[in-house]
Amino acid sequence: MAAVRRWTEGMSSDNVKGLVLALSSSLFIGASFIVKKKGLKKAGSSGTRAGVGGYSYLFEPLWWIGMITMVVGEIANFAAYAFAPAILVTPLGALSIIISAFLAHIILQERLHTFGILGCALCVVGSTTIVLHAPPERQIESVTEVWNLATEPGFLFYSALVLTVVFILIFRFVPQYGQTHIMVYIAVCSLVGSISVMSVKALGIALKLTFSGMNQLIYPQTWAFTLVVVTCVLTQINYLNKALDTFNTAVVSPIYYVMFTSLTILASVIMFKDWDRQTPTQIITEMCGFVTILSGTFLLHKTKDMVDGPSLTSMSIRALKHDEEDGFDEGTPLKCQDSSRIP
Repeated sequence: MAAVRRWTEGMSSDNVKGLVLALSSSLFIGASFIVKKKGLKKAGSSGTRAGVGGYSYLFEPLWWIGMITMVVGEIANFAAYAFAPAILVTPLGALSIIISAFLAHIILQERLHTFGILGCALCVVGSTTIVLHAPPERQIESVTEVWNLATEPGFLFYSALVLTVVFILIFRFVPQYGQTHIMVYIAVCSLVGSISVMSVKALGIALKLTFSGMNQLIYPQTWAFTLVVVTCVLTQINYLNKALDTFNTAVVSPIYYVMFTSLTILASVIMFKDWDRQTPTQIITEMCGFVTILSGTFLLHKTKDMVDGPSLTSMSIRALKHDEEDGFDEGTPLKCQDSSRIP
């Protein structure tokens, strides 16, 4: 306790507040994955599952508790950035993965192979490396300044590319591969999320300036960013629900964190031109971080059907028996065994 006290005394009061808010955010968000998953499973047992396009979870109180928990976590995360720098707050988001995986193991009885845990660790290390060596955030003075940055050719091209890929995924790949390939749903959430974060930043600036006496609500750009945020968040919620309802929570969480963090940093670099203030050492370190992320993601995929314990033969016999009882010919990779039945 004395060491912790000396460490916190070396931090500013604002940084301590930001640290507490960031830790609280990770706890709420990590727990929300589990509560929402329980709600999705309960709703799917009496209605159409979210994974196949159903919305019965909207009438399930447990799902709403999870949703409220996630909103509280996101608000705490948003508030943390008002007190502490991103270099302190963003890496702590990785704690939500650990919390989610731990609770999934205890509450949902979902299992992750030892090498899968190592893959999660590599993903977290890689993402943290990128965040810690990312360039400092650019200071923004008004919502119109953010709008000017968002309408420059570089970010317009990125936004157009993201929208094109998202539409292709939704209308071409989701119907065919959404139930069997985890990256489809998560890619939609992450790509859309990278755009929403930029708009959330603009709204945060607008609200901060408005509360300080400079009303930003009179600018149409503020409401344009609000519309983007609402659209992106609703899309993220929809496809994140599908991912959670279809695949193992302990795998969804780290992959979503990795893709979302990486794409958000990329969007920020393009929009705010952070590369102009980077050294070769920072660039090389970030590249190493991306390689680490790719290694962790690859390890997660290669171990998705592996479990610790009994031999492969006994596992295969039990899996075959389980499939015959459920009426399936072949298991779906990364699928949740207890939520695979479609009413």
